[in-house]
Amino acid sequence: MTGILGRKLGMTQVFDESGKMWPVTVVEAGPCCVIQVKTKEKDGYEAVKVGFFEIKKEKKVNKPLKGIFKKAGLNAYKILKEFPMGDLKVGEMITVEKFQKGDVISATGISKGKGFQGVIKRHNYAGGPASHGSMFYRAPGSIGASSYPSRVWKNKGMPGHMGSERVTVKNLKIIDVKADRNLLLILGAVPGSKGTFLEIRKGV
Repeated sequence: MTGILGRKLGMTQVFDESGKMWPVTVVEAGPCCVIQVKTKEKDGYEAVKVGFFEIKKEKKVNKPLKGIFKKAGLNAYKILKEFPMGDLKVGEMITVEKFQKGDVISATGISKGKGFQGVIKRHNYAGGPASHGSMFYRAPGSIGASSYPSRVWKNKGMPGHMGSERVTVKNLKIIDVKADRNLLLILGAVPGSKGTFLEIRKGV
């Protein structure tokens, strides 16, 4: 599996050879530096830890991370993630050239926060009749029975905090790769707002 870290720059539209318009998300993907290589003998599993978005000020790095970067002999990076990839060495760079037009990928990121929301928006409840005198428009309705179980069922959809959670969107298609500018053009939308950091995996 091939993975890379990136940052969502926003959405735009592109046209193919036939003149059809496609909505795409522009992602600045990499270059990512291999910080650590984990092996089955030493760590119990095989993976590589990669870093993205280099940190310029040393004071913004805590002591445990400073130790990791010092051991690798590399500069500090803001985002660190592990991918189950092999045949890579510490200090090696992962770029968008590992992806090609037409590849199917998955994108993982933190979704947009929507604050405190009711059941209509949060859980797609139907609500009550909108006719005059109804007095039941966007309320959740009954949340449990009286005699049994005499309590509210677990996982009952209720009003509360919505969004700002880890979301993975699968089966996204790469429309174009701009290797000279480290850009991926992904068909459709990916989680998060502008500036959200993303994990992009190929073949998932």
